[in-house]
Amino acid sequence: MSTEPIIRLKGVEKSFGPLNVLKGIDYEVGEGVSSVIMGGSGSGKSVLIKHVVGLLKPDAGEVWVSGKRVDTLDGDELDMIRLSIGYLFQSGALFDSMSVFENMEFFLERHSEMTRPEREDRIMEYLTWVGLPEKRHHRPAELSGGQRKRIALARALVLGPDIMLYDEPTTGLDPVSVRSVSELIVRLREELGVTSVAITHDLLCAEIIADDVHFLYEGAILTSGSLEQVRGTDHPALKEFFGSTDSDP
Repeated sequence: MSTEPIIRLKGVEKSFGPLNVLKGIDYEVGEGVSSVIMGGSGSGKSVLIKHVVGLLKPDAGEVWVSGKRVDTLDGDELDMIRLSIGYLFQSGALFDSMSVFENMEFFLERHSEMTRPEREDRIMEYLTWVGLPEKRHHRPAELSGGQRKRIALARALVLGPDIMLYDEPTTGLDPVSVRSVSELIVRLREELGVTSVAITHDLLCAEIIADDVHFLYEGAILTSGSLEQVRGTDHPALKEFFGSTDSDP
């Protein structure tokens, strides 16, 4: 395993008009690491990870992924980096009009040269991996919330990404589904060596998946470390955040 970080943000700043969202972010993720970003609403979490996949460009600073400076890329080079990154949206973002199988094949048809039998094998491999091969013909409306998240994860994995980005992967799920989805994220790291960056406010999810935790506050990383280290930091913003999180149902 490489000692160089697979993701590195150096002095990243981002503003939208008069609103300064990121204020000189320095952030690194090692290969095969599961990194968790926590923080209150409006702290810049989603803006940060959108820089990793090139959906946003910084006003200042540098964004590096797999040895490439993403904020200077465009066209085919940027597309290649994006294809190496899977993104699990908070909503799952499955196409309602398509079956589970069609949702997954959509990306393989456009971004691979696989034959139809090869595509079918790949899709069934990942549906089996998330424990839902029997749902291949179902539409998203026929799935539970936890099943939709697992199917969305399988779709994000079907192109074989090296990096996975998760935007609140367990929001709205019951504790059993939270544990199921979180344990799949751990398996990705342990069995496939996938590097993960997850935004979450869910303590159970963070406890299961986090190798390290970074807490964003007012556009800057306030503290980093293990979940227990971050949770125990003596700062009013952290006490307020974890106090309210601990009381969530």
